[in-house]
Amino acid sequence: MDLHLTGKVAVVTGASKGIGLAITRSLAAEGVHVVAGAMHGSPELDVLADQKDVHPVLVDLTTPEGPALLIAEAVSRFDTIDILVNNVGAVRPRLDGFLAVTDQDWDWAMTINFFAAVRTMRAALPHLATRAGASIVTVSSVNAYLPDPPVIDYSAAKAALTNLCKSLSKEYGTRVRVNTISPGPVQTDLWLGGDGVAATVARANGTSAVAVAQQAAADAATGRFTHPQEVADLVLFLASDRADNITGSDFRVDGGLITTL
Repeated sequence: MDLHLTGKVAVVTGASKGIGLAITRSLAAEGVHVVAGAMHGSPELDVLADQKDVHPVLVDLTTPEGPALLIAEAVSRFDTIDILVNNVGAVRPRLDGFLAVTDQDWDWAMTINFFAAVRTMRAALPHLATRAGASIVTVSSVNAYLPDPPVIDYSAAKAALTNLCKSLSKEYGTRVRVNTISPGPVQTDLWLGGDGVAATVARANGTSAVAVAQQAAADAATGRFTHPQEVADLVLFLASDRADNITGSDFRVDGGLITTL
Protein backbone atom coordinates (compact mmCIF):
# COMPACT_ATOMS: atom_id res chain seq x y z
CA MET A 1 0.00 0.00 0.00
CA ASP A 2 1.38 3.37 -1.02
CA LEU A 3 0.97 5.72 1.95
CA HIS A 4 1.78 8.81 -0.13
CA LEU A 5 4.28 10.02 2.48
CA THR A 6 7.28 10.63 0.22
CA GLY A 7 8.63 14.15 0.63
CA LYS A 8 6.66 14.90 3.81
CA VAL A 9 8.41 16.43 6.82
CA ALA A 10 7.95 14.75 10.20
CA VAL A 11 9.10 15.55 13.72
CA VAL A 12 9.39 12.60 16.11
CA THR A 13 10.08 13.02 19.82
CA GLY A 14 11.85 10.39 21.90
CA ALA A 15 13.35 9.10 18.68
CA SER A 16 16.57 7.47 19.86
CA LYS A 17 15.27 4.04 20.93
CA GLY A 18 12.26 1.80 21.34
CA ILE A 19 9.01 2.93 19.76
CA GLY A 20 10.45 6.28 18.69
CA LEU A 21 13.33 4.69 16.83
CA ALA A 22 10.97 2.27 15.08
CA ILE A 23 8.74 5.17 14.04
CA THR A 24 11.71 7.19 12.79
CA ARG A 25 13.08 4.25 10.81
CA SER A 26 9.67 3.48 9.28
CA LEU A 27 8.95 7.08 8.27
CA ALA A 28 12.39 7.39 6.67
CA ALA A 29 11.82 4.16 4.74
CA GLU A 30 8.68 5.78 3.26
CA GLY A 31 10.70 8.73 1.97
CA VAL A 32 9.85 11.15 4.78
CA HIS A 33 12.30 13.83 5.93
CA VAL A 34 12.52 13.07 9.65
CA VAL A 35 13.67 15.44 12.39
CA ALA A 36 14.39 13.11 15.30
CA GLY A 37 14.34 14.72 18.73
CA ALA A 38 16.14 12.95 21.57
CA MET A 39 17.98 13.97 24.73
CA HIS A 40 21.12 11.89 24.23
CA GLY A 41 20.78 10.20 20.86
CA SER A 42 21.91 6.62 20.33
CA PRO A 43 24.25 4.60 18.09
CA GLU A 44 21.19 3.18 16.32
CA LEU A 45 19.89 6.66 15.54
CA ASP A 46 23.32 7.72 14.30
CA VAL A 47 23.44 4.76 11.92
CA LEU A 48 19.96 5.60 10.66
CA ALA A 49 20.99 9.23 10.10
CA ASP A 50 23.92 8.03 7.97
CA GLN A 51 21.67 5.86 5.83
CA LYS A 52 18.42 7.83 5.50
CA ASP A 53 17.04 11.36 5.49
CA VAL A 54 17.03 11.53 9.28
CA HIS A 55 18.28 14.55 11.19
CA PRO A 56 18.86 14.00 14.93
CA VAL A 57 18.38 16.99 17.22
CA LEU A 58 19.71 16.58 20.74
CA VAL A 59 17.29 18.44 22.97
CA ASP A 60 15.86 18.15 26.48
CA LEU A 61 12.11 18.13 25.95
CA THR A 62 11.46 18.37 29.69
CA THR A 63 12.63 21.98 29.70
CA PRO A 64 10.16 24.77 28.92
CA GLU A 65 12.17 25.84 25.87
CA GLY A 66 13.19 22.40 24.54
CA PRO A 67 10.09 21.56 22.45
CA ALA A 68 10.06 24.96 20.74
CA LEU A 69 13.76 24.58 19.91
CA LEU A 70 13.07 21.22 18.27
CA ILE A 71 10.27 22.62 16.13
CA ALA A 72 12.34 25.67 15.23
CA GLU A 73 15.15 23.41 14.04
CA ALA A 74 12.74 21.45 11.83
CA VAL A 75 11.25 24.60 10.31
CA SER A 76 14.69 26.11 9.80
CA ARG A 77 15.84 23.03 7.89
CA PHE A 78 12.69 22.24 5.87
CA ASP A 79 10.54 25.41 6.08
CA THR A 80 7.51 23.47 7.25
CA ILE A 81 6.15 20.43 9.11
CA ASP A 82 3.54 17.94 7.88
CA ILE A 83 3.58 15.33 10.65
CA LEU A 84 4.23 15.47 14.38
CA VAL A 85 4.66 12.29 16.40
CA ASN A 86 4.57 12.85 20.17
CA ASN A 87 6.34 9.79 21.49
CA VAL A 88 8.58 10.91 24.35
CA GLY A 89 7.54 9.55 27.73
CA ALA A 90 8.78 7.63 30.75
CA VAL A 91 7.55 5.87 33.86
CA ARG A 92 8.90 5.28 37.36
CA PRO A 93 6.93 2.68 39.34
CA ARG A 94 5.64 4.08 42.65
CA LEU A 95 5.65 0.99 44.84
CA ASP A 96 5.24 2.68 48.23
CA GLY A 97 1.74 3.97 47.56
CA PHE A 98 0.10 7.31 46.77
CA LEU A 99 1.17 9.03 49.99
CA ALA A 100 4.83 8.47 49.11
CA VAL A 101 4.51 10.21 45.72
CA THR A 102 5.93 13.69 46.22
CA ASP A 103 5.25 16.92 44.38
CA GLN A 104 8.62 16.44 42.72
CA ASP A 105 7.55 12.99 41.52
CA TRP A 106 4.30 14.39 40.13
CA ASP A 107 6.13 17.24 38.45
CA TRP A 108 8.56 14.84 36.75
CA ALA A 109 5.79 12.53 35.49
CA MET A 110 3.57 15.33 34.22
CA THR A 111 6.45 17.14 32.55
CA ILE A 112 7.81 14.27 30.48
CA ASN A 113 4.48 12.57 29.74
CA PHE A 114 2.21 15.59 29.31
CA PHE A 115 3.82 19.01 29.20
CA ALA A 116 6.50 17.96 26.69
CA ALA A 117 3.69 17.15 24.24
CA VAL A 118 1.72 20.28 25.17
CA ARG A 119 4.71 22.48 24.40
CA THR A 120 5.66 20.60 21.23
CA MET A 121 2.14 20.84 19.81
CA ARG A 122 1.87 24.50 20.77
CA ALA A 123 5.04 25.21 18.78
CA ALA A 124 4.14 22.95 15.85
CA LEU A 125 0.46 23.68 15.26
CA PRO A 126 0.91 27.10 13.61
CA HIS A 127 3.04 25.35 10.97
CA LEU A 128 0.94 22.20 10.70
CA ALA A 129 -2.26 24.20 10.23
CA THR A 130 -0.94 25.65 6.97
CA ARG A 131 -0.32 22.22 5.40
CA ALA A 132 -2.93 20.15 3.60
CA GLY A 133 -3.26 16.73 5.21
CA ALA A 134 -1.28 17.62 8.35
CA SER A 135 -1.42 15.10 11.16
CA ILE A 136 -0.46 14.68 14.80
CA VAL A 137 -0.11 11.17 16.19
CA THR A 138 0.51 10.89 19.93
CA VAL A 139 1.73 7.75 21.68
CA SER A 140 -0.29 7.61 24.88
CA SER A 141 -0.89 4.43 26.90
CA VAL A 142 -3.60 2.01 27.96
CA ASN A 143 -2.96 3.49 31.41
CA ALA A 144 -4.89 6.55 30.23
CA TYR A 145 -8.00 4.51 31.02
CA LEU A 146 -6.47 1.69 33.06
CA PRO A 147 -5.61 3.42 36.36
CA ASP A 148 -2.92 1.48 38.19
CA PRO A 149 -1.63 2.47 41.65
CA PRO A 150 2.01 1.44 40.98
CA VAL A 151 2.10 3.92 38.07
CA ILE A 152 -0.41 6.39 39.45
CA ASP A 153 1.31 9.55 38.23
CA TYR A 154 2.07 8.07 34.80
CA SER A 155 -1.57 6.97 34.42
CA ALA A 156 -2.87 10.42 35.32
CA ALA A 157 -0.46 12.12 32.92
CA LYS A 158 -1.42 9.82 30.05
CA ALA A 159 -5.12 10.37 30.74
CA ALA A 160 -4.54 14.12 30.50
CA LEU A 161 -2.60 13.62 27.28
CA THR A 162 -5.34 11.59 25.60
CA ASN A 163 -7.96 14.10 26.70
CA LEU A 164 -5.91 17.01 25.35
CA CYS A 165 -5.50 15.36 21.94
CA LYS A 166 -9.24 14.74 21.70
CA SER A 167 -9.86 18.43 22.42
CA LEU A 168 -7.33 19.50 19.78
CA SER A 169 -8.97 17.24 17.21
CA LYS A 170 -12.15 19.25 17.69
CA GLU A 171 -10.49 22.66 17.67
CA TYR A 172 -8.42 22.00 14.54
CA GLY A 173 -11.14 20.03 12.74
CA THR A 174 -10.50 20.22 9.01
CA ARG A 175 -6.98 21.64 9.34
CA VAL A 176 -5.00 19.06 11.36
CA ARG A 177 -5.97 15.50 12.21
CA VAL A 178 -5.11 14.52 15.79
CA ASN A 179 -5.15 10.90 16.96
CA THR A 180 -3.67 8.85 19.79
CA ILE A 181 -2.32 5.33 20.08
CA SER A 182 -2.52 3.51 23.41
CA PRO A 183 -0.05 0.64 23.63
CA GLY A 184 -0.04 -1.91 26.38
CA PRO A 185 3.34 -3.32 27.48
CA VAL A 186 5.87 -3.02 24.65
CA GLN A 187 9.23 -4.72 24.20
CA THR A 188 11.29 -1.65 25.08
CA ASP A 189 13.62 -0.55 27.86
CA LEU A 190 10.70 1.16 29.59
CA TRP A 191 9.44 -2.30 30.51
CA LEU A 192 12.40 -4.63 30.01
CA GLY A 193 15.52 -2.51 30.63
CA GLY A 194 17.76 -2.78 33.68
CA ASP A 195 15.80 -0.03 35.41
CA GLY A 196 12.52 -0.76 33.66
CA VAL A 197 9.16 -1.62 35.14
CA ALA A 198 9.79 -5.37 35.30
CA ALA A 199 13.17 -5.04 37.02
CA THR A 200 11.92 -2.42 39.47
CA VAL A 201 8.89 -4.46 40.49
CA ALA A 202 11.00 -7.62 40.73
CA ARG A 203 13.48 -5.99 43.11
CA ALA A 204 10.67 -4.77 45.34
CA ASN A 205 8.89 -8.14 45.42
CA GLY A 206 11.92 -10.40 45.62
CA THR A 207 11.23 -12.09 42.30
CA SER A 208 12.81 -11.95 38.85
CA ALA A 209 12.29 -9.43 36.09
CA VAL A 210 11.59 -12.32 33.74
CA ALA A 211 8.75 -13.54 35.96
CA VAL A 212 7.23 -10.07 36.17
CA ALA A 213 7.41 -9.64 32.40
CA GLN A 214 5.93 -13.09 31.81
CA GLN A 215 2.97 -12.27 34.04
CA ALA A 216 2.41 -8.94 32.25
CA ALA A 217 2.48 -10.73 28.90
CA ALA A 218 0.09 -13.39 30.15
CA ASP A 219 -2.46 -10.70 31.03
CA ALA A 220 -2.91 -9.99 27.30
CA ALA A 221 -5.13 -12.22 25.20
CA THR A 222 -2.26 -12.79 22.78
CA GLY A 223 0.09 -13.74 25.64
CA ARG A 224 2.91 -11.46 24.54
CA PHE A 225 4.23 -7.92 24.54
CA THR A 226 3.67 -5.62 21.58
CA HIS A 227 6.66 -5.08 19.29
CA PRO A 228 7.75 -1.46 18.68
CA GLN A 229 7.30 -1.96 14.94
CA GLU A 230 3.63 -2.79 15.43
CA VAL A 231 3.10 0.64 16.97
CA ALA A 232 5.19 2.28 14.25
CA ASP A 233 3.10 0.68 11.50
CA LEU A 234 -0.06 2.20 12.95
CA VAL A 235 1.61 5.60 13.33
CA LEU A 236 2.46 5.60 9.62
CA PHE A 237 -1.09 4.74 8.61
CA LEU A 238 -2.59 7.45 10.82
CA ALA A 239 -0.08 10.00 9.55
CA SER A 240 -0.94 9.22 5.92
CA ASP A 241 -3.82 10.34 3.75
CA ARG A 242 -5.10 6.75 3.85
CA ALA A 243 -6.54 7.82 7.24
CA ASP A 244 -7.80 11.15 5.93
CA ASN A 245 -11.17 10.99 7.72
CA ILE A 246 -9.83 9.63 11.01
CA THR A 247 -9.37 12.20 13.76
CA GLY A 248 -10.06 12.38 17.47
CA SER A 249 -9.67 8.61 17.73
CA ASP A 250 -7.64 6.44 20.08
CA PHE A 251 -6.27 3.06 18.97
CA ARG A 252 -5.24 0.32 21.39
CA VAL A 253 -2.27 -1.87 20.54
CA ASP A 254 -2.37 -4.07 23.62
CA GLY A 255 -2.87 -7.67 22.54
CA GLY A 256 -6.36 -7.65 24.03
CA LEU A 257 -5.21 -6.52 27.48
CA ILE A 258 -8.20 -4.19 27.88
CA THR A 259 -11.26 -6.43 27.95
CA THR A 260 -14.01 -3.81 28.18
CA LEU A 261 -15.78 -2.35 25.13
